[in-house]
Amino acid sequence: MRSQRRSRQQGGGEGALRRKLVIVGDGACGKTCLLMRFSKNTFDPDGYIPTVFDNYVADVHLPDGRNVELALWDTAGQEDYDRLRPLSYPDSHVILICISIDSPDSLQNVYEKWIQEVRHFCPGLPVVLVGCKKDLRNDERTKRRLWEEEGGKRPLTEEDGRNAVKQLGLTTYIECSAKTNDNVKPVFEEATRVALNSSKRIPNRGGCTIL
Repeated sequence: MRSQRRSRQQGGGEGALRRKLVIVGDGACGKTCLLMRFSKNTFDPDGYIPTVFDNYVADVHLPDGRNVELALWDTAGQEDYDRLRPLSYPDSHVILICISIDSPDSLQNVYEKWIQEVRHFCPGLPVVLVGCKKDLRNDERTKRRLWEEEGGKRPLTEEDGRNAVKQLGLTTYIECSAKTNDNVKPVFEEATRVALNSSKRIPNRGGCTIL
């Protein structure tokens, strides 16, 4: 069992609405940094350790006055954890699929892996596509690396994300940077609104099956 960590964003209190968010995506695409920036306002660019599973609780205060206690479930993107990751999905209300702006492969894997997994384990649940590391889009070292070392690739564009939303039938696309704290809060406000508006929840049927 893993413990839930209460973030510094206190204030939900008794009577607060409660929702569960699960975040998935390729390893090292920025999932944990995004969660840590939002829940604890910290950023550690040199502290990457592949997540197995972890979770946090943050209180989200929406502009319309609603307070929501949001459980944030972090997961590992590496293939080694493909059999364990589905254990995070029960009782979810919204899924965040993260991609990294400096990794075109991370978006390709949304088409080839992540959307199939999410639709299989969370049918009908709203899915928000999040573009992480937007600060690297105009970074010259990143652009040079993609061009020279990865066969003429380029950083992902906003249009790439919007096209994926249309083609895959996702809820919305939003970009952010955990490093600069740019647009981080709106990611979770939007995810919370989506979770509240959704009539679906993936039930916990009891027990688990690992294939």
